[in-house]
Amino acid sequence: MTPFYIVSILTIYFLVLIVISFVTSKGADTETFFTGHRQNKWYLVAFGMIGASLSGVTFISVPGTMINDGMGYYQVVLGYVFGYAVIAQVLMPLYYKMQVTSIYEYLSDRFGVVSYKTGASYFMLSRTLGSAIRLFLATEVLHLFLFGPMNVQYWITAVITLLLIWVYTYKGGIKTIVITDTFQTTFLISAVIICTIVIAKVLHVDFIELYHRISATTTNNGHSMAKILFFDDPNSKLYFPKQFFGGMFIAIAMTGLDQDMMQKNLSCKSLKDAQKNMYSFTTILVITNFLFLLLGGALYVYTFETGTALPMKDGKIITDYVFPSLALNNFGLLAGTFFILGITASSYASADSALTALTTGFCIDFLNFKNREEKQRQRLKLIVHIGFSLLFLVIILGTRWYVQNHPGTDLIGLILTLAGYTYGPLLGLFFFGILTKRKMKEVLVPVVCVLIPVLCYILDKNSINWLNGYRFGYELLILNGLLTFAGLYLISYQPKKIEAQ
Repeated sequence: MTPFYIVSILTIYFLVLIVISFVTSKGADTETFFTGHRQNKWYLVAFGMIGASLSGVTFISVPGTMINDGMGYYQVVLGYVFGYAVIAQVLMPLYYKMQVTSIYEYLSDRFGVVSYKTGASYFMLSRTLGSAIRLFLATEVLHLFLFGPMNVQYWITAVITLLLIWVYTYKGGIKTIVITDTFQTTFLISAVIICTIVIAKVLHVDFIELYHRISATTTNNGHSMAKILFFDDPNSKLYFPKQFFGGMFIAIAMTGLDQDMMQKNLSCKSLKDAQKNMYSFTTILVITNFLFLLLGGALYVYTFETGTALPMKDGKIITDYVFPSLALNNFGLLAGTFFILGITASSYASADSALTALTTGFCIDFLNFKNREEKQRQRLKLIVHIGFSLLFLVIILGTRWYVQNHPGTDLIGLILTLAGYTYGPLLGLFFFGILTKRKMKEVLVPVVCVLIPVLCYILDKNSINWLNGYRFGYELLILNGLLTFAGLYLISYQPKKIEAQ
C-alpha cells in the first residue's frame, strides 16, 4: 500500500466524519454537547459504545497477546457480563432518578463537595491517561506505515491526529459522538471479520478448520492458543478467579463509574431505553472480543505455517506490531484497507468520546457551569476542549518515550493496571455511598483516596516476596476498592437521627 493510497482513504473517512458533525451540530448549544437533550436512540448508543469501549489498543493488542496468553483474556470478558448487569440494575436507576449530567454529582448529594471533587478528579486522571495511551497506538501505526516513510516527525503525526478529533467534536459533543461512533464501530467490526476471512483464504481453510489449527498451536507459555479457562496456578495472572472477578469490577468501574461511558447512556430517553442499550452492548461486546482473539490466533498460525518473520526488538516479539505489519504487508489490498479503517475507527471512537466526556466533566464538576450564561458556557467549553487536547498530546509523546525504552510493553495490560489504581477509589466511594447510610469526615476523604492506591502499589511490587510467589492481576482493582471502602469506614460516623417533634 502506497502512502498516497492510505492518505486518500483517511481523507475520505474524515470528510465523512466532518459532514456528520456538521449535520448533527446544527443549532447545538451546551446542553446538546453534554446530554444531546436526552433524545438519542438506545440502539445507536449501544452499537456506538462498542467502538468507544474497545479502542485501538484492543484492536491491536488483544490479537497480539495470543502468543503468550492464548484466549485467557476472554475470562476477563466473561466477567464483564456480570459487571454490566450491576450497572444496568444498580447504577443506572440511581443516575436516572437524580437526572445528573455528571455522574459524580451523586457523590455531592450523598456526602458533600469534597467527595464530589475527589471522585471527579480520579475520573479526570484515569480517563486522560487511558485515552491518551490508547490514542498513542493509532498515532504510532500511522507514523510507522505512513508519515514516517514520508520523513514527517512523530510529534506532527500526533498533532494531526488530535486536530482531526477536535474538528468534528468541538461543537456537537455527545449528539455528534453517538452518530460518529456508530459509523466507526461498523468499520471496526468489519475490519476484524474481513481480515480473519482473508487469512483463512490464504491458508485455504474454513473458520472451523482455522479454529482447530489455532487449538493445535502452542503459546510461548506452553499451552494451547485456544485455551480460555485457567484453574491450575493461583499465582498466575491468568488464574480464572483473578481474571473473571477482575473483569467484573473493571466493567463496573470503567463503564458504570466513568463519565465517558455513562454520558452516552444518560443521553437515552429513559431508564428502560438505557438498560436495553446496556444489555445489547454487552452481547455485541462478548462476540466482538471473541472475534479479536480468533483473529490473533489466525495471525500466529499464518506466521508459523508460512515462516513469515514476526516484528522483533531486543529478541522479543513486539506483539502490538504483529497485526499492523501483517495486514499492511502480507494480506493484500482489501485487508490492508480495512486494517487502516479499523485502527482509525477504533482509536478515534474511543478518543473522541473521551475528549467530550472530559470536557463535560471539567465544565460541570469544576467550573460551576450550570449557573453561567450560555455565551460564557460556549467560550469556557471551547477553552477546556482545547486544553484537554493539548494534555493528550503531552501524554502521547510521553508514552512513546516509555514504550521505546521498554520494548515488548503490553499496552492493554498497562491500561488495565493503571485503571486498577485510579478507579479503585471511585469503587470505594460509590459503593460506600450505596451500601451504607454513614456520613464521612470529608476533609479526610482525599487522604484515604490517595494513600490506598499507594499502599496497593507497594503491595503489588512486593507480592512475590511477601505472599509466597503470588502475582496480582486485575483483581488489584478489587483490593483497591475494598481497602478504600475500609478506609472510608474508619473516617465515617453514623448520623444522628432527627426525632419527630
